Amino acid sequence: MPTFDVVSEVDMQEVKNAVDQAAREVNTRFDFKDTNSSIELSGDEVKLSSSTEDRLKALTTVLEEKLVKRKVSLKSLERGKVEEGSRGSARQTIKIVAGIDQEHAKSISKTIREQGPKGVTAQIQGDRLRVTSKKRDDLQQVIELLKAQDFGIPLQFNNFRD
Repeated sequence: MPTFDVVSEVDMQEVKNAVDQAAREVNTRFDFKDTNSSIELSGDEVKLSSSTEDRLKALTTVLEEKLVKRKVSLKSLERGKVEEGSRGSARQTIKIVAGIDQEHAKSISKTIREQGPKGVTAQIQGDRLRVTSKKRDDLQQVIELLKAQDFGIPLQFNNFRD
């Protein structure tokens, strides 16, 4: 029986490269001079800090531009709230989310059951979803259906087997 997996993955090497590029750009740009702005990656979190909230927003924009150029979906970013520091400084933590959590997996599975072709089943397997059908064409219809929907997370389709 043909199957494929629905996953939500983030290439952490590309994230690391984007953070490095953004940090280099911040160090050379005139509008960030004397603002003590910094971007750091630690594990699956990006820590941003700057002298003002306005500069923090500009810092976030620079980071997002670099991530988009490296084809990392902005849907995989979970922005924390902006924290006030001493002397008017601002900090923010952005978490990089990978994998499909139970809530999203249930909503994707429900969408496949309600709107997909008959005979297509979806099983939740940890942080991924396995979709099975007797016909390959039905699986391709499911992929198109899921691409048209917005679940709030980036979706990839891999491990297609006949």
